[in-house]
Amino acid sequence: MAAPHTTVIIVPGWRDSGPGHWQTLWADRLAGAQRVRQDDWVTPTRAAWVGSLAKTIEAAPGPVVLAAHSLGCMAVVHLPTEVLGRIQGALLVAPADPARRAVLSDFAPAPCERLPYRSILVASSNDPFCPIRLAGAYARSWGSEFVRLQDAGHINVESGHGEWPLGLALLQSLAGDLALGVGSAPLQPTFESS
Repeated sequence: MAAPHTTVIIVPGWRDSGPGHWQTLWADRLAGAQRVRQDDWVTPTRAAWVGSLAKTIEAAPGPVVLAAHSLGCMAVVHLPTEVLGRIQGALLVAPADPARRAVLSDFAPAPCERLPYRSILVASSNDPFCPIRLAGAYARSWGSEFVRLQDAGHINVESGHGEWPLGLALLQSLAGDLALGVGSAPLQPTFESS
C-alpha cells in the first residue's frame, strides 16, 4: 500500500514572499503544495492570519508539513489545538520577533509551549529581524531541532536564498516515511526553467 500523500503548506511572512523567494519557488514546483493566502499582508492581525492558516490545514487532504518563514512561524505556533493533529512537521525559518515592530505586535508574545509534532527551526547569526539568541530560545521552548546558519541574513532572496537546497532537504526530512510529491513518489528537488 502506498504511503499517504503529505501536503506541503507554504506559510509566508509579513508582506508575503515575492518572486525568486524559496517559498514561492517551492509553491510553484512541489506537486500538491498549497500556499496560505492572507487578506492583508501589510498590517497583519493574529486572528486573521492564524484563521487562514487553520482553514488551509483543515482543507488539505491527508497529513501536512508546514514550511513557514518569518511572521509565518508565529502564525504556526499560535495555531489552535483542533488542527495540530493534522500536522506531520514544521520547518520554521527565520522566525520573526514580533515585539520589535509595532505592526507585528499582535503576534507577541510568542507561545512557549512545546509543539506536539516534529519541527526544525532554522535561524541566521545575523538576521536583522530576530537575534540568534531569541531564535535559540524559541527552538528550546518549542522543542524544535535548531539549525544555526552563519551570516545568512533573513534567509530570503535579499540574502541569496532562492531555491535553497538545504531547506528542501530539511523539508524532506520532516516528511518521514510519508510521501511528498505525487502519490508515493518521494519529493524530487528539481528546479527547472520553464
